[in-house]
Amino acid sequence: MPDRAGLKVTGEVCLPTYPVWERALEEVPRQRQEGPYWLELSALTFIDVAGATALATTAQSLDDEQRIVLDHPPPALSRLLELFWPELSAIEVATS
Repeated sequence: MPDRAGLKVTGEVCLPTYPVWERALEEVPRQRQEGPYWLELSALTFIDVAGATALATTAQSLDDEQRIVLDHPPPALSRLLELFWPELSAIEVATS
């Protein structure tokens, strides 16, 4: 994404695409930029529980100064995060 550190995700995160998702998430803790790491998810049509777990695990591995901002996540992802990881402060959902 040209104007901020992050990644635009399209399509589905499920069994066939999980290895690509996991490799992309491995880069998040390595980023040492000022500000959050953005995941633009408006074109993400589906994410399974394994994909949400990988995202939560990545967020749990971040330093205290790092965080992930989800931009336009699918409603199912927001619900999974609220249900299984309600105290996870390293993930923020953009409000606009």
